[in-house]
Amino acid sequence: MDLSLTEEQQALVGMVREFANREVRPLAAELDREAKFPKQLVERMAELGLLGIEVPPEYDGSGLDPLSYVLAMEEVSTACASTGVIMSVNNSLVCDPLVKFANDEQKQEWLAPLARGDKLGCFMLSEPNAGSDAAAQKTRAVRDGDSYVINGVKNWITNGPQADTGILLCMTEPEKGHRGITAFVIDMHAEGVERGPKDDKLGIRGSHTCQIFFTDHRVPMSQRLGEEGHGFKVAMATLDCGRIGIAAQALGIGRAAFEAAAEYANDRKTFGKRIIDHQAIAFMLADMEVELEAARMLTYRAANLKQKGVRHTKASAMAKLYASEMANKVAKNAIQVFGGNGYVTEYPVERHFRDAKITEIYEGTSEIQRIVIASSLVRR
Repeated sequence: MDLSLTEEQQALVGMVREFANREVRPLAAELDREAKFPKQLVERMAELGLLGIEVPPEYDGSGLDPLSYVLAMEEVSTACASTGVIMSVNNSLVCDPLVKFANDEQKQEWLAPLARGDKLGCFMLSEPNAGSDAAAQKTRAVRDGDSYVINGVKNWITNGPQADTGILLCMTEPEKGHRGITAFVIDMHAEGVERGPKDDKLGIRGSHTCQIFFTDHRVPMSQRLGEEGHGFKVAMATLDCGRIGIAAQALGIGRAAFEAAAEYANDRKTFGKRIIDHQAIAFMLADMEVELEAARMLTYRAANLKQKGVRHTKASAMAKLYASEMANKVAKNAIQVFGGNGYVTEYPVERHFRDAKITEIYEGTSEIQRIVIASSLVRR
């Protein structure tokens, strides 16, 4: 695998890093403290072409490759994990399935506005009793002539309070289990769609989630995404891409924690010398950097396989698993480097510690990633 970046990718990193440092980072602590949605930053990401990075230009996207998406996600998430996941959902969980499974009319109507950033998207799979067990869907779509009537509840929907468009997975034939799931594209402002209050969360507090309630919501056949009964395929393919995005978000969180710890260790003195000159701290920082680089390579590899058009389910699971657990470990150790200062909100590492945890949970828990990886070892 060629690890060198193209001139276009290098230019993208420079542009996104400047945006992240100048506009995103100064707001990160406030967004976290006030649980405030970064509306102005989302608008700026739209202007910069960051909400439809892999969408072809004919549908108003940037037309870039998966590695470019990873590079941009890491830079934004290093500055603010909340802003990063808003970007990730729109790209990975909404635009990507529309690129893969929508027909041309659907792409023109639904995909292009999302790629431009005129609209913001959400992905509705999880339910109160269907998180990791995606086949346990209770939300039901019943065929009625040339439309479907949808009833049910979705849980923990990132971007839910602000979304204009949603990708919905629900049951059309419950007796068929996962083969009875169908995907739809939803107008989130339509009659029969209601949003619950935003969730009060441990971390990524600037990214809002909520429950979504469907009550006799009617959608025409034209809003079905793919064939009836093919929704599980849509969901799994979407999560393969989404896990690359979350791995990149975890990279950003881990990098932010590491860089803060390294800077602090160079400045802070104890027993007459900088704490980085104490071997215990130096070795801790060395291990943190190795783990970051290992996670980065796994994430780049998954993006590279996606670019080649080959199946990347296992590679995405490996990247997401390792990067998320790395981010949690690095953020925890960063607090240790800061000592008591790491435990107070005056310094950023406690926020990175809280933000890191969710990367082990959403878009497939670490336990689910291990199931995906282990399944490749089973002889058929």
